[in-house]
Amino acid sequence: MTEQWAQQLDLLIRAGTPLIWIRSHEEERVESLLSQAAERLPGRRLASWDFVSGLSGVLGNEGLGARQPMLVLQWLQDLDGNSPTLLLLKDVHRFCDDPGIARMLRNLTSLLRGRPHTLVLGCGSWTPPPDLEEALTLLDLPLPQEQELMTLLGNISKATGSPLNSEVLEELTHACCGLSESRVRHVAAKALAQRGELGRQDLADVLEEKRLALARSEVLEFCRTDATPADIGGLEALKQWLEQRHRAFSDEARRFGLPLPRGVLLVGPQGTGKSLTARVIAHSWSMPLLRLDVGRLFAGLVGASEARTREMIQRAEAMAPCVLWIDEIDKGFGSDGRSDGGTSQRVLATVLTWMAEKTSPVFVVATANGVERLPAELLRKGRFDEIFLLDMPARSERQSIMELHISRRRPGLLLPVETVVDRTDGYSGAELEQTVIEAMHLAFAEGRELAESDLIQAAAQLVPLSRTAKEQLEGLKQWASSGRARPASLRLVTNPDRG
Repeated sequence: MTEQWAQQLDLLIRAGTPLIWIRSHEEERVESLLSQAAERLPGRRLASWDFVSGLSGVLGNEGLGARQPMLVLQWLQDLDGNSPTLLLLKDVHRFCDDPGIARMLRNLTSLLRGRPHTLVLGCGSWTPPPDLEEALTLLDLPLPQEQELMTLLGNISKATGSPLNSEVLEELTHACCGLSESRVRHVAAKALAQRGELGRQDLADVLEEKRLALARSEVLEFCRTDATPADIGGLEALKQWLEQRHRAFSDEARRFGLPLPRGVLLVGPQGTGKSLTARVIAHSWSMPLLRLDVGRLFAGLVGASEARTREMIQRAEAMAPCVLWIDEIDKGFGSDGRSDGGTSQRVLATVLTWMAEKTSPVFVVATANGVERLPAELLRKGRFDEIFLLDMPARSERQSIMELHISRRRPGLLLPVETVVDRTDGYSGAELEQTVIEAMHLAFAEGRELAESDLIQAAAQLVPLSRTAKEQLEGLKQWASSGRARPASLRLVTNPDRG
């Protein structure tokens, strides 16, 4: 990817593009890549400017324009064509609201078309003024790819006198995917300070750095999980399907001609295990779990939502293979877009296009409580591999769920649960868990061991969602039974109490 990016940069420079915006927060990396471009293109030199230090890289003009951006722009304007120059402006975007600076940049755009100079703006998050949008040529810099990271880590380990073997180097490289070059250097410096060398011990630090990087992004959350398929009671059809899809990520599947799995949409009432399933997938597949709160995409500033969406996609692809969990997608994309000026529709269109065209191993797990609010284009084939309905558990599933929660909280305790299972028809998995917890409170308050009677009493006190939202749940079942979704359990959707 970076090689292709470098070729694109070279092409823009050779084509005489006057004003290029390299969108990236990695300032040092941008400068390094521009320096390499100057070496590849004979006769060109690289100069840079920042607000504090002024101009650098040009003998006799060092420090020019410190705290005065207009001076460095005038210098470039007066520069003859005998010294083709790439000028990197690191801070000028902060002054583009100034009419004089904006005007000067537009004048340079016209002037530089006839001269061998290129003006490069290096910055991350920025909304250009409307009168500069047409003058700018945008070039997104992706996060470092595996080969770049492998070279970087290999060079660092060699410099320490303890080169990494190929297996450990590959593991560390794979773990570092999704981090910026500066963050990788930070992890490496930390490891060298602790032990004097890089090794497998640094994998935990890499994961922690990823968590912190995502926390700073304000878009994605890095979720730790130790949930296993054994933590899910029932849903056998879904478990079988997920096992098939996991195998499809292998190189053997690529040789067989299988495409990478796209994702799955889990719909159903609250408390049926949708969020737990997302965590189980990530842990079972040994992939990082990235949680997207759709509400975080919709920021207040105009254009910020679209920028955050692009950032989310970029970070998810950089961390691939990974599981992207879009929690309660119906709340974020369930409106018609008229109340927010169409922002939600534009963001949805970006996400849908990416889901349909992505080639990276990012498995999308979306959860939704109400499908009636979801747009039709999200539900059609090509976005998700499959849509599953997580219904209220059947009798056999209720029994396994109840036994699971009892054994987890009171190991070794064997209780007959047949009576309470019979009396909890229509209870969700979360409600069954709450039944066990409430029964334990009853027993603990009286200073004795948990008994069957406590479970029966706790179940009788709880009013399940299937009674309070009966019409909504019936509508969901009818929607799924029309062939729009597969049941997650090995039973008919139309017979919810079949064992």
